[in-house]
Amino acid sequence: MMQTGKVWLAGAGPGSVELLTVKAWKLIKAGDCIVYDRLVGNEILSMIPADTELINVGKSSGHHTIPQTEINQILIREAKLGKKVIRLKGGDPFLFGRGGEEIEALRREGIPFEVVPGVSSCAAVPAYNGIPVTHRDYVSSVHIITGHRRKGRDRQTDYEALVRTKGTLVFLMGVQALEEIMGNLMLAGIAGSMQAAILQQGTTADQRRVTATVATLAEEARKQQIEPPSVIIVGEVVKLAEEFAWHEQLPLSGERILVTRPAERGDKLQEYLRALGAEVLTVPVIRTVPADGQKRLQRIRKEFKRLREYQVLAFTSPYGVQCFFEMLLDAGMDVRDVSHMRFAVIGEGTANALKDKGIRADYMPGHYDGRSLGRLLAKELKDGTGILLARSSVGGTEILEEISKNQALSYTDLAVYDTVFMENQRERLRLFMKDGSVTKVIFTSSSAVEGFCRLLGEYSYETVQAVCMGGKTEEAAKAAGMRTVTARNASIEELVLQC
Repeated sequence: MMQTGKVWLAGAGPGSVELLTVKAWKLIKAGDCIVYDRLVGNEILSMIPADTELINVGKSSGHHTIPQTEINQILIREAKLGKKVIRLKGGDPFLFGRGGEEIEALRREGIPFEVVPGVSSCAAVPAYNGIPVTHRDYVSSVHIITGHRRKGRDRQTDYEALVRTKGTLVFLMGVQALEEIMGNLMLAGIAGSMQAAILQQGTTADQRRVTATVATLAEEARKQQIEPPSVIIVGEVVKLAEEFAWHEQLPLSGERILVTRPAERGDKLQEYLRALGAEVLTVPVIRTVPADGQKRLQRIRKEFKRLREYQVLAFTSPYGVQCFFEMLLDAGMDVRDVSHMRFAVIGEGTANALKDKGIRADYMPGHYDGRSLGRLLAKELKDGTGILLARSSVGGTEILEEISKNQALSYTDLAVYDTVFMENQRERLRLFMKDGSVTKVIFTSSSAVEGFCRLLGEYSYETVQAVCMGGKTEEAAKAAGMRTVTARNASIEELVLQC
């Protein structure tokens, strides 16, 4: 019989992927099945491995919330199939997250579980808006209240007791009841002039803040068309928002940027963008894989046996470096077999990949693109030099055209890896692009543009602001109808500057 699995109730925090706990992130990467609600941020959803089973219990096809009893049964069903089930909940599982109800159901069925606390929006969202929920000069207590009424039950909030605490009041899930909440606070004795704020979609690119007073907040929120999810905060600390606001001062605050770069290229680009305040959706539309097939591998092995005939080894990507040296080891050879060569790279990223192998690049163009590298080699190399170019099977012809202008040079174009489309990202990409909230899309190759268009299908591409690496990528984006800005040098730093 199949062994019963296990359920982890994990808090996903308020939206930003950088506010996930280390343990929650480890579970997301290792889980078989992720059962998530509507408050889990898209930035987090974009980081979930594409082959992980996802079950959305936030909304059904009829746009109605799935009943809690049905969610309980889903957790039980998936665990009994032997799966590692991650119940991913916005904020913290036990703070108005119904985590206790789900554990009761799991215990009745004898299913093992763990709870992974999460960063709650009650503190994180005010913090991202420059509002400390406590401050010794203003208030020494904070009180968290749900603004949501359980169906069929009257609201049981003791507003008079809340007002007597003279502490900061934080209401979650209270947008629909905002006017009622503010009215009850005033009936309970709070001054209508007391500072109050409503904070929409905090820690995301859609973060908005409306500050007013208890008497005027409901009207201001209507005027500004504030929607859930939002946090309501009442207290003197609200007046610190303008002085302490920090996130909105970051240069890319409010930007939702979609990165199409292959996952194997690492996440340094995403880290830079997030450090500057952007919300980053990661959807690799292509991936690079080592060349395979008997004929192709035979050709590669043949060239390896001829390495002594080449004087220069050229790379146009970090992955080309990685792939070449892995294949060299598989052939029973190593770096000593290329020690007689000089090395050419297209840019700093490729140079760093080569440096990881203990080799410094001899040739690197001022502009990081294939045409510039080819032009440099054609100008600098001596007559009779043989060049081995290790790169993708779909590499552009610009570098070859430039090398060919010096007829005293010879070259071999060796495809050591392929670029394939990530068909399993189709649904995720369409989900993120459908509402037009993505402000920029980053492309680091023309293949990425092709993959993006292939997966997205019919779309108003003139609405896409493409940030491109290199002229060839720019040409592909323009051909698809996109608006473009271009980093002429193939470096992450230059690319980020264009955002």
